[in-house]
Amino acid sequence: VPNWKMLPLFIEPASGAISQNGKYIHKFGKKAAAYNLLHQTVNAYNQDIGITSTFNPRDVYSGLNIDPEVSDITIRNVVFYLQTLKAPIPRHQEDPEVARGRSLFTQIGCAGCHRPSLHTGYSPIAALSFKTFYPYTDMLLHDMGAGLDDGYTEGSATTSEWRTPALWGLGLSPQSQGGSYFLMHDGRASTIEEAIMMHGGEAARSRENFRVLQSSEKNALLRFLNSL
Repeated sequence: VPNWKMLPLFIEPASGAISQNGKYIHKFGKKAAAYNLLHQTVNAYNQDIGITSTFNPRDVYSGLNIDPEVSDITIRNVVFYLQTLKAPIPRHQEDPEVARGRSLFTQIGCAGCHRPSLHTGYSPIAALSFKTFYPYTDMLLHDMGAGLDDGYTEGSATTSEWRTPALWGLGLSPQSQGGSYFLMHDGRASTIEEAIMMHGGEAARSRENFRVLQSSEKNALLRFLNSL
């Protein structure tokens, strides 16, 4: 489901964006609580590292509005950097086992939420405008069951709802994490298979479909996921 929230004053809705009682669909963050990368970046500066800006001058420690600690241009430069990061390049796509795993990924229901492709709308950055890309997410909230309920809400997201994480770059993630996986919203899973088996709620059927696969099928699926 979408996370419908009011926009902060510094955010302009995209042209043609659908609203519902003055609220707009947010897509960024683990609970899809940020509308766009500007919103996400301002939140990260303010909430994660306690740095104020003209966009959000509220000090998270005192609750008071204070002078900006980071300039608007720095914020916007960070947003541009994030917008133009190159997407991870899939590897070993000619491998028959990767192809087999890709087919199994769809067959057992994973692609229902981890959608292989999405499409951009207009962007002032020509390279991003009206493009097809392959993140393996639907950018929507899903109830992941009691096992992943952390008691935290954001917007319309309930305590057990999480935005589908993108899977692109999954196989490369250990290279930036000391050689290990830290998967799920809080890093509790140390392997891809462990992360799959933690899926509950709306994803329980796909988890069970994975559980009953033959060992060779599981290996093919994991090989595919590691190729992303």
